[in-house]
Parts: sequence; structure tokens; C-alpha cells
Amino acid sequence: MGKRLIQQRRGRGTNTYRSPGHRFRGEVKHTLMETSGMVMDLVHCPGHSAPLMEVSYITGEKRLAFAPETIKVGDSIVVGPGAEVKEGNVLSLREIPEGTLIHNIELRPGDGGKMVRASGTFAKVVARSEEGVRVALPSKKEKLFLPACRAAIGILAGAGRTDKPFLKAGTRHKKMKARNKLYPKVCGVSMNAVDHPFGGSSSHIKGRPTQSPRNAPPGRKVGKIAPRRTGRKK
Repeated sequence: MGKRLIQQRRGRGTNTYRSPGHRFRGEVKHTLMETSGMVMDLVHCPGHSAPLMEVSYITGEKRLAFAPETIKVGDSIVVGPGAEVKEGNVLSLREIPEGTLIHNIELRPGDGGKMVRASGTFAKVVARSEEGVRVALPSKKEKLFLPACRAAIGILAGAGRTDKPFLKAGTRHKKMKARNKLYPKVCGVSMNAVDHPFGGSSSHIKGRPTQSPRNAPPGRKVGKIAPRRTGRKK
């Protein structure tokens, strides 16, 4: 029997699961042109965990950028080739020396930055070769990027955000409501049989396998979706 799972209700698009984007300051992307500017203000955006800075460029354009550590109002920012390797400047990976700490890395040249955008995070340029530029990500994994992909220099500000405990559920509720995240999360085995395939029997025993095939219907496609392997690694 099909069930109305949370992921199905989320796809319906009601206000319950819609992000409150009207409260956000705006999107953060690298500007496509080679330019320079000045940091006018440091701002907070509910949609981003890291502090943002308002940059006014000499072309008259104003954009939001992630604020690295040690940045302050009045500092200059340079975007483009030949820029100095200092906090806030944006260069292509082929120009960044090995061992430099970076953030907001582009997956494809010109997409404005997709990776390493959370507060207090940073990546490190490990090596450069003919294949591309190898970067160590915050997860300790290394990824190969195209040399033309751009990144901003420095460690993102806002480190230690997760060190402070919430202490009570109401504080966490307000944090989740700022981005309209679903809270609290209830595991499937705690639900009733009509709400989840793992629910029912008044216990935390699933009663059915946690793996589901790739072509399972929406009311059954829960748990591990077509896993390549399960169990502990030997």
C-alpha cells in the first residue's frame, strides 16, 4: 500500500516545506568580470551559516561574498588573474600556490562557486598537474578540479558555530525555522504503519529489509536505496 511519505509531501511545494527566501540577503557568487572593489559592510544572512560581506566594485556593481577571517570594512578585494594571494581575493586554481587555504570553489569555470561555503571551513591546494589541480576538501577527501575553476583565498569566518550547545529544543526550533527545515525529525520505526513502511508493531523492530530497489514505488522507496554493499567493512 502506498504511503504519504515526508519526501512526497515535500515535493508538493506547500509553505510548510518552502524555503523563506524573501528573508535572505541574496545569493553569493563570484563575479564573472575581472575587477576590484571595497568591503562596505559585514552582514548576516539567515540562509548562510557564514558571515557575508557587501562588496562595491569599481564597475558600480554591488555583490555579496563570503567573509574570510581577518577581513574588515574598508579592505580591498581583487577578482581576476594576477591578484595578490590574500584573504578575500578570487583567483583561478592554476594561479594559487600549493598549500594555500581557499573556500567557495567552482565545480565548473564560471558557475560562481559551489563547494566549501559553510562557516569555519576551508580547503587546501595540494598539488598541480597536467590533469588538473588537486584540492583537499574539509572532509579530508581530495578532489581534482579544472585549472580554470576559481576560488576565494582564506578561511571562512564563523568558526566554532557548532561548538555552542543548543541546551533546549526551543533554541534549535528557532534555528531550523529560520531556513524552514523540518524539525523535529522522527525515525520511520517510531511512526504508525500508515505513515511509513518501517512503522507499526509498537516497537523499534523494522520487520522488513532496510534496502529498497531502485524501481520501488514512492510509498516504499525508503531506507538504503539500491546500496552497492551493506554491513561493516572488513
